[in-house]
Amino acid sequence: MRLLLVEDAQDMAEAVMIRLARSGMACDLAASLDEARGFLDVQRYDVIILDINLPDGLGTDLLAELRAAQDRTPVLMLTALFSVDDRVTALNLGADDYLVKPFDHRELEARLQALHRRESAQKGEEIRVGQLCFNPTAQTASVREEPLHLTRREFALLAMLIRNRGKIMSKERLFEGLFSFNDADVGLNAIELYIARLRKKLVHAGVVIETQRGLGYRLDLDG
Repeated sequence: MRLLLVEDAQDMAEAVMIRLARSGMACDLAASLDEARGFLDVQRYDVIILDINLPDGLGTDLLAELRAAQDRTPVLMLTALFSVDDRVTALNLGADDYLVKPFDHRELEARLQALHRRESAQKGEEIRVGQLCFNPTAQTASVREEPLHLTRREFALLAMLIRNRGKIMSKERLFEGLFSFNDADVGLNAIELYIARLRKKLVHAGVVIETQRGLGYRLDLDG
């Protein structure tokens, strides 16, 4: 899962990013609306965590822009406001959920997972390719009814490949889905490592991850 956190409180933002990184989530940080727009211009996200009060305006303004552009990326609003009217306004503008500060990081993580599962469910439930069964809602995968034990990033990589079955996915696109801009010490070659791990776990799945030299990778039926 790749997230965008729009929050200007540096201490809180860093604590959130550390927690999410430990859970295998790639998180980019924008400290203002302008920075957030810059990220959104070049990157797609699974969920956006959006503070209401920011140095250059209100998070609800950005939310309204996204929904006006038919961008349905799930948005969780962060707010220090306790007013029911404020929260209702955010929900009416298209927010999917909200969390009042201060909050427990476990609750934030649980809400993010719930939003991601809901979005995945709307895109389709169980997917079967060969002997591989993939369920994005339950976040499970199995081969011949035996569960696959995947790390979060391995699961995210498999999700991208299986949803684009038969299509070539560039190494850069896969990298964007797994790592944040802050993962400066991680190079593109990390994708090769994760692809190798997946291939070993899918050896009896009846599928193959093909390397298209100079182009990327493609998942399809084996033979």
